[in-house]
Amino acid sequence: MIVDTEIKVLGFEILTKHLGLVEAERFVSLIQREKFDYTKWRQSLFTGMSGEEISKRAMEYHKQTATANKTVE
Repeated sequence: MIVDTEIKVLGFEILTKHLGLVEAERFVSLIQREKFDYTKWRQSLFTGMSGEEISKRAMEYHKQTATANKTVE
C-alpha cells in the first residue's frame, strides 16, 4: 500500500498527463471548493428586513437590470 503523498503525486501526474497542467490544477481547484449551502444562505438572506424593504430593493434591482438590458439591445 502506498502512502497518501504518493497517491497525491501519482494522481496529479495522471491528471497532468491527460488534461495538461492548467486543466489539472483547475480540476483540483473544483474538487477542493467549499460546499455552498444554498438553504442556509437563503434563510439568512433577508434576516432583519421588513417586507417593504425587501420589495423596495427588488424594485431597485429590477430598474437597474432593465436599464442595463436596454443598453445592450
